[in-house]
Amino acid sequence: MDSITQAALGATLAGAVAGKTLGRSALLTGAVLGTLPDLDVVIDYGTAVANFTQHRGFSHSLLILVPLSILLAWGLWRWKPQLSYQRWWLLTGLVLVTHPLLDAFTTYGTQLLWPFGSPVALNSIFIIDPLYTLPLLTAVVVFLFRPGKPAALMAGLAVSSLYLGWTLVAQQVISDRVEPVLAAAGLADAPRMVQPMPLNTILWRVTVMTDERRVEVVTGFLDGDAPLNLEESPRDPALAQQARTLPEGMRLDWFTDGFLHYELKDDLLMVTDIRLGMPGAHPFTFVLARDNGQWLEPAPSYQQDRPAIRAELFGALWARMTGSAPVLCLANLELPPPGERCS
Repeated sequence: MDSITQAALGATLAGAVAGKTLGRSALLTGAVLGTLPDLDVVIDYGTAVANFTQHRGFSHSLLILVPLSILLAWGLWRWKPQLSYQRWWLLTGLVLVTHPLLDAFTTYGTQLLWPFGSPVALNSIFIIDPLYTLPLLTAVVVFLFRPGKPAALMAGLAVSSLYLGWTLVAQQVISDRVEPVLAAAGLADAPRMVQPMPLNTILWRVTVMTDERRVEVVTGFLDGDAPLNLEESPRDPALAQQARTLPEGMRLDWFTDGFLHYELKDDLLMVTDIRLGMPGAHPFTFVLARDNGQWLEPAPSYQQDRPAIRAELFGALWARMTGSAPVLCLANLELPPPGERCS
């Protein structure tokens, strides 16, 4: 999740544990601890792909954070012994561990057991979701005016946790909705990803992958009985196979579970993570190699500039989310004329 949300979660948890004893200072301590795991973004691992896939790595590993919480609790206890060591450990442990657990609900991928296993991505919440964050921020503001009374903090944690549970329920409902349509299209067993569109859990995007094509569906809870629109994009399995022979191509394939788009443009191999952002506005595209006419010649990866997000896109998203527009064309992120489908 975004830094504001993680700081708000850390502050709320710390206040709930130690607010009666430490007052407002507990909020600041929790906010700092809540953002601590994300400081790995300042580390340069040498290439763009390395930086991308190492983020949410060791600093988000439960195998690192649990022992770290023991050490931090000892230091904080020596600083402010009015709170017992056990309470300090509860505070630091909860704040540090909930950070990667919350991140695991998003799509990016969190290496909870680094250096073992694959990244965990439940895909049930967008990286920025105001309906999750606002209860936490509201609770923090209330506590600032009424220190020593953590009831508001507990209420904020309860509401945000219930919303997080709702995201999983909503994801399953959407999965069940698209299952018959995908089966009819011969995609019953194809790998798929079900995730919310930006800033909400009303409108969802389903991405299905085969070797030869990518199929995407946008559907939401306010669609009524409107038929589902399947958008297809071709894939180049030969190019994908070549890319996966490159070390950084293999790393990207592992990190994204294969949800990638491969393209040769101006003799450059460009690989896009299609999980994040939206079609036409995916933020992570990497150049991995150059086609010299005989083979792909690898080079240290670098990232392409992120595409600009048009202001009118938010209007189109709102119209699609509320159901006033039955179709949003992902190829160009535009609403088709009334009565027409995406080309």
